[in-house]
Amino acid sequence: MTGSCLRHIAIIMDGNNRWAKQRNLAGISGHKEGVERIRDVMSACQSLGVEVLTLFAFSSENWKRPAREVEALMSLFQLYLKKEARALKKKGVRLKVVGNRNNFSASLNRAIDSAESLTADAGAKTTLVIAADYGGQWDIADTAARLAGKVASGEMSVADIDEDSFGYATSLGDLPPLDLLIRTGGEHRISNFILWQAAYAELYFTPVLWPDFNADALTGAANDFFSRQRRFGKTAEQCESPSSLTTGSGSHA
Repeated sequence: MTGSCLRHIAIIMDGNNRWAKQRNLAGISGHKEGVERIRDVMSACQSLGVEVLTLFAFSSENWKRPAREVEALMSLFQLYLKKEARALKKKGVRLKVVGNRNNFSASLNRAIDSAESLTADAGAKTTLVIAADYGGQWDIADTAARLAGKVASGEMSVADIDEDSFGYATSLGDLPPLDLLIRTGGEHRISNFILWQAAYAELYFTPVLWPDFNADALTGAANDFFSRQRRFGKTAEQCESPSSLTTGSGSHA
């Protein structure tokens, strides 16, 4: 429905390499500029009252990129964690990193743990989620494996597994449902990002490359979201009726 509450935004930050190439710069320059946009977009989210911002920083498939680029991205990620953790805490932002950390170096894992610990304030009003070495299919398979382990150990039964219990066990299960998924850079696909969580999210695709996606662009995407009617399986007429003004997570489009 129009005026729907916007609690959780996720962004596929695409276009860094193309932005750099347009300026005859090395690809990593686009990624460095992209890091700067995180601050702008985070501030815009806080102004809009958005509770969670989830960013797709590095996918499970990105390991296939040239080794030099991967190494530079890992170094940039570690530098971001070290530089930004205190600033995030000061702004009332809790940092949460999701994904498979097994392929990260010991020093990067320590930086992640340190940043999460530093910002783990129960009073934080906003959560910044960084999805790194993450894939939506990995998340679903990992969740299924963990739940199967609990069934095997007798902690739960097969009958206990439903959409709610499964969703809660995923990487983002402790956060509000995803409302809006944005992809920058002009591509029209979600590239194996938060597949379970995106089931009923509104999708917004923009040609703007991530290093150019600023607070105004985020606000524009939010305004587009507010203009839409979210039905969650109901008819348009039902959603327009006063008795249907409460929306839930729903299970039908």
